[in-house]
Amino acid sequence: MLNSSLSATSSYQLSAMNDLQHEFEQAATDIKRLGERPDNDTLLRLYALYKQGLDGDVHGAQPGFFDFIGTAKQEAWALLKGMSQDDAMRQYISLVRQLLP
Repeated sequence: MLNSSLSATSSYQLSAMNDLQHEFEQAATDIKRLGERPDNDTLLRLYALYKQGLDGDVHGAQPGFFDFIGTAKQEAWALLKGMSQDDAMRQYISLVRQLLP
């Protein structure tokens, strides 16, 4: 009885995770049809949430000293360190929905 209950719970969690992943991917597609370009702060927030949702905490080599855009992106992503990938996906989806007409 306990095993079947655990199995049902695992199936539910897997289904919810797949739904979230699907919504996240759909939001990433939807943002491409945005009519106006968001301000730079919003773009950085979108980038950071997307990377955190996709890859987790920031990693990789730091951009070069004169790569101002790359540095801004990495710094925005680093601010989300410790946020779960699921939370980042939910926030990304929410922000994309706010931006779309």
